[in-house]
Amino acid sequence: MSVTYWARYAWLPHVNGPVVESDVLISTVDDGRIAKVTPDSGPCPAGAVRLEGLLLPGQANAHSHAFHRALRGTVQVGSGTFWTWRDTMYRVAGALDPDSYLALATAVYAEMALAGITAVGEFHYLHHAPGGARYTDPNAMGEALIEAAALAGIRITLLDTCYLSAGFGTEPTRPQLRFSDGDADAWAARAAELKPRPHARTGAAVHSVRAVPADQLGTVAQWSAAHGAPLHVHLSEQTAENEACLAAHGVTPTRLLADHGVLGPRTSAVHATHLTEEDVELLAGSSTTICMCPTTERDLADGIGPARRLASAGCPVSLGSDSHAVIDPFEEARALELNERLRTRTRGHWTAAALLRAGSEDGHASLGWPEAGRIEAGALADFTVVALDSVRTAGPPARLGAETAVFAASAADVRHVVVGGRQIVRDGVHLLVPDVPAALRDSIAALSS
Repeated sequence: MSVTYWARYAWLPHVNGPVVESDVLISTVDDGRIAKVTPDSGPCPAGAVRLEGLLLPGQANAHSHAFHRALRGTVQVGSGTFWTWRDTMYRVAGALDPDSYLALATAVYAEMALAGITAVGEFHYLHHAPGGARYTDPNAMGEALIEAAALAGIRITLLDTCYLSAGFGTEPTRPQLRFSDGDADAWAARAAELKPRPHARTGAAVHSVRAVPADQLGTVAQWSAAHGAPLHVHLSEQTAENEACLAAHGVTPTRLLADHGVLGPRTSAVHATHLTEEDVELLAGSSTTICMCPTTERDLADGIGPARRLASAGCPVSLGSDSHAVIDPFEEARALELNERLRTRTRGHWTAAALLRAGSEDGHASLGWPEAGRIEAGALADFTVVALDSVRTAGPPARLGAETAVFAASAADVRHVVVGGRQIVRDGVHLLVPDVPAALRDSIAALSS
């Protein structure tokens, strides 16, 4: 059904760069796309849905592990490393089945919607039952995630992940058996059974160079190319991965991926924290997107990656919340800039517009939704509205709405969210999952019962 929205302010494309316009009418058509955008339209007309605040493109969460949300708080006790955190994560993964994953992921995706996220890239490797037994439907866990996104009202790219080994030349450990299809050909055959839906698309992922043997990387890359699908990969998140790759192959993980055809304009390298100069050149020269996850990278003490250097060299940048220590796209965006300030002790590495683009247009493109992430005719009618009158955002003039959103707002300031022309969050309340905190509490508690 066609709907007309009226936004007090909207961040719109302009020949000289996006600007904040006022009194903006946005009409949608029944295929969920924007039919027309009219700035300076005058007062809200009768019959239009009034949206007070600043209207932005819907945010794309380009890297998610939905089940990690169950770790929030519990892994903050004591100290440890990425590897001790991973042991805790495996215990949570072992408790999930299709039904419990559906409940948890629905709640997590609803939390994302409340934060202004309209599309998620789910880096999915919990394919089988604990111990590796196959479900009757080999894609039961992936189907649960696709259904969860529908129930929460957002779009999803299921990044079906190839995960075959515990390390270079090492068989999967028992917790990892449910991740593995045995080899890349079996992974490809199973992944091919996943079918797109109006709200869901399928992509591929290489978990990491340590989890997919070098001679099978090409199979995943070829599957992605044959299906025109996005391809994602964890890259150099930890120095230990780099050292092990050098010991096994004599090259960095980035060079190994390049040599086996994994890098390219459809590919997103997640984290890319510890890189050499040659790695930067390989990533930029192949037009690989970099997906930064600042809140997770600092939570896990990964380090600060060379995001500015990669962007300056030509890599598009997207953003993800990864482990969901925080689900807040504005925090991810400003953390990219603030981390660089800490590293260099200078300010102004990204404009607010560039950071919003990373979280919207470039993020959607990395997930295979190039028609989303902009407020213009023909684009998907996916947008979010941020309050400009909260205790965090009140004060600056509306023309600085982009700067206010990135450097002051939080997920708590999201007032309305529209996906495909359909309002799923109104006045800060999710219309499809009425009590998101209870859904999170109950689904997480069920994993330890």
